[in-house]
Amino acid sequence: VQLQAYGGGLVQPGGSLTLSCAASGSNVRTYTITWFRQAPGKEREFVAAFGWSGNRKYSDPVKGRFTVSRDTAKNSVYLQMNGLNSEDTAVYYCAATTTIWGRVTEENVQRYWGQGTLVTVSS
Repeated sequence: VQLQAYGGGLVQPGGSLTLSCAASGSNVRTYTITWFRQAPGKEREFVAAFGWSGNRKYSDPVKGRFTVSRDTAKNSVYLQMNGLNSEDTAVYYCAATTTIWGRVTEENVQRYWGQGTLVTVSS
């Protein structure tokens, strides 16, 4: 599967942004699609996951502010981000994995990666 992440940009603190991850070459329903991010000077970290069966998982820093969803007709997964703050500034990546649900937060089990899209939260 090929993944393309897009939708990043500059947003003010408190604002919202929705990222898209478009899949091609395979049905997005056959994978768990995950979102990771890498802030400047930091390691890449798990953000959210949408499981092939419809499960959702979020990291603690984004829980209650971010929502992950899927549109099978568009073969895409989305990350809606609300209440953005400077700590959300990062390059965001989507990835696909077939691992068990308990391991979806692990970077090294992701099989496919999209290119990153930069989100900058600044006034």
